[in-house]
Amino acid sequence: MQSNKNFVVGIFDDEDVLLHAVEKIRHSGVRIDEVYSPFPVHGLDDALGYRRTRLPIASFMFGLMGTILALFTQTWMLGYDWPMDIGGKNYASLPPFIPVTFEFTVLCASWGLVITFLIVSNMKPYSWPRSYDIRSTDDKHVMAIDLAHNKMSKDEIGRVLKENGASEVNEKNF
Repeated sequence: MQSNKNFVVGIFDDEDVLLHAVEKIRHSGVRIDEVYSPFPVHGLDDALGYRRTRLPIASFMFGLMGTILALFTQTWMLGYDWPMDIGGKNYASLPPFIPVTFEFTVLCASWGLVITFLIVSNMKPYSWPRSYDIRSTDDKHVMAIDLAHNKMSKDEIGRVLKENGASEVNEKNF
């Protein structure tokens, strides 16, 4: 966790006011670090300018890796390394490999996706999350603006937040 970070925190009571405020504040040149909400707000991702996630592509790649690994392992072990004649069937026949291949594909895709999500989200098991305002888990919407990433002063940013419907403006140091 990085230290010595200064944030201006705007507290909003209503999600519609928050959504319109995000658009207006971004158009005024302020870079919003993050918005925290007690429930999903439809359209907030688009208003913040977030791109579509690439996690489905990562999931597909992990699943493909699982499929290839499962088929290769079964073919190698049962067909070449230690072939066994079981019921007069071929050594490396594809139909008996399908259930194991499917299960291993799902296993690799799910574990790979969870690990990738934790790495991308910076959710390490030994780190403690930042809390900008405890009420963001109850009934308030919180907009965090990093002062280091903005050219405006904290007073100007606070004024812009108040003009766009923030019920409170606070400063938070980490």
